[in-house]
This record gives sequence, C-alpha cells and structure tokens, in this order.
Amino acid sequence: MAATSVSNARANRRVGLIAALAAIAMIGVAYASVPLYRLFCQVTGWGGTTQRAVEAPPPVPGKSISVRFDSNTSGGLPWLFRPEKTAVTVPIGGKQLAFYKAVNQSAASVTGTAVFNVSPDEAGKYFMKIECFCFTEQTLKPGESVDMPVTFYIDPAILDDPVARRISEITLSYTFYPVDRSADSGRDAKTSTKG
Repeated sequence: MAATSVSNARANRRVGLIAALAAIAMIGVAYASVPLYRLFCQVTGWGGTTQRAVEAPPPVPGKSISVRFDSNTSGGLPWLFRPEKTAVTVPIGGKQLAFYKAVNQSAASVTGTAVFNVSPDEAGKYFMKIECFCFTEQTLKPGESVDMPVTFYIDPAILDDPVARRISEITLSYTFYPVDRSADSGRDAKTSTKG
C-alpha cells in the first residue's frame, strides 16, 4: 500500500512538472511569436510586408506599374496625415520618391510610429524601400507640419513571378499610431530608483 502511494506521488509530481514546463514553453512561444512573425514577413514579403533595400536597379524599359498611396491615423493620434499624391505610375526597377504630409493638430508635442502594408499581398516581396519615415518614430511639436519621404522601387523580379506579374496596381498604406511614453517613463523611474 505504501509503495503504491509513493509511486502515485512520483507520478503526480512528474505530471505536475510536465504541465509546468508546458506552461512555461507556451509563455515563451507567445512572447517570441510577434518578433518571429515580423521577421518571417520581412524575409518573405508575406502579408504585404515590404522589403528594405540599399540601392535600386536600373528601370526596365517599357514596364511600369501604378502605385496608389493610402494614409490612416489611429483614433488616439491628433495628426492630419495624408499623401502628397494619391497615385503615380512608376517604371519597374526605377527609384522613386514619394511624400506624405503630417500635421500635429494638438497643443502638445506628440510622437507617432507608422506601420505599413502593401496590397495585393503578392506584391509585398517586390516593393523595396530604400528610405522611409516609417523606419523610425516621428515627433511633431504643437502645430508642426512636416513632409515625410519614402524612397522605393518595384523589384524587376516581379516580372518573373507568374502571379505577381499580372498586378497592374499596388497600394502602399500607412497607419500612424501614438507612441506611449508613459510606459517608458514609468520604467525609467523604476530603474533610476533602483540604481
């Protein structure tokens, strides 16, 4: 009888340890999933994620595509944000420069960060950004107005993709969100009191 209760106790401890390890593993996967998904999207262009590039190739003669520009702001961001032009026709492979305008309509400095997407999704891996305001946070003073550039090109490899080569229009869409500085200041205050 005593041997049975000892073996049951061991089995219960083993099951408890396995359950605890599984819970820890699930928490780890949950925290790692966002950065891993972002990395996957950047590498593959999945979900319309654009690619970063250093330099544009020469344009492909006689091949062009229409690029439409879209802009949005989160409800908590007091900015007016819009593209300078709503659409342009660009040569495939040629470097292009487009501008968005942002105006802080509040009486305080506000920092925002932009997320972006390209549609249709199949075009994401061929939409190459060289420089973009979306790579860093943007701070606008009260009433400040700025022109925000994005330098890009459409990779000529789009012409070799049986699905993507049929695309005649690509939409580049940005949404600006406010950056929550209160979380950072709370963290900084805790760090300085410990140090």
